[in-house]
Amino acid sequence: MNAIEVEKLKKSFGDFQAVQNASFNADSGEILSLLGPNGAGKSTTISMLSGLLAPTNGDASIMGHSVTKEPKAAKKSLGVVPQDIALYPDLSARENLIFWGKMYGLRGAALKTRVDEVLDIIGLADRQKDYIGKFSGGMKRRVNIGAALLHKPAVIIMDEPTVGIDPQSRRHILDNVKELNRQGMTVLYTTHYMEEAAELSDHIAIMDKGKIIAYGTHDELIKMVGEQTRIDITLNTEGENILPFWSKVEGVSKIDSLDGKVTALVDDSNRVLPRLFDAASKANVRITSVDIQEPNLETVFLHLTGRALRD
Repeated sequence: MNAIEVEKLKKSFGDFQAVQNASFNADSGEILSLLGPNGAGKSTTISMLSGLLAPTNGDASIMGHSVTKEPKAAKKSLGVVPQDIALYPDLSARENLIFWGKMYGLRGAALKTRVDEVLDIIGLADRQKDYIGKFSGGMKRRVNIGAALLHKPAVIIMDEPTVGIDPQSRRHILDNVKELNRQGMTVLYTTHYMEEAAELSDHIAIMDKGKIIAYGTHDELIKMVGEQTRIDITLNTEGENILPFWSKVEGVSKIDSLDGKVTALVDDSNRVLPRLFDAASKANVRITSVDIQEPNLETVFLHLTGRALRD
């Protein structure tokens, strides 16, 4: 049985289609990353999976339970880590976990034991009596994750859990995700950081403008771009003026620009780079730096959409 099944899920807000016929599955015990830029529809998708939003069309199931027909059963198998911090700042870490544990129906010795276990999992047993309001952003996110683990869900959804936190806390959260998965938990992890998706995932679903545009393992997705190479070029000016010239250069298959940085997908960087420099010189544009990248998930996104995957 798939832990998560999503079948032609759609959500519209008036004329705006936030999610358009999204379909993907996650096997029991795997990490599936939902990768895409901000505004791609990731949060709307998981809001439907967690029962916060009703789908306009389509359906999804958690551990075999339909989110539209059996919402209570689906929620019992699910833990959700929202993008926004869902904690009380004037309560301690332990008090917050006790509160949320009671919301899940835990009581007495079972609640105390589980709170102790979760504090160890998130690495905050030594800070359990401190008020949440005194915590750093990364520590708050770790408690946020702990709250979702209290009822030992079979599936956990994490919505951009590392946004805006320090590198040490980010590393701790990523290691937590991998450890939870080693213990058998299925994880649906949304992110716009391609390096996180590459490190964590058994499968990756790339989402853009409300649609799932690609799905597969990391290696399967990379094979979509074949032998093409990505070149990141920094200019001394905005890049839009040079794009019409560079897009006509032989060997350039895709090109995009934002804030003076141009990202190009090319067949042979050794052959194409001199042509790009020549075209820039003729357009009186100065190239200040060039970074040649091996194919990665951003290359795949550029290949599929014609745009770079931006934070």
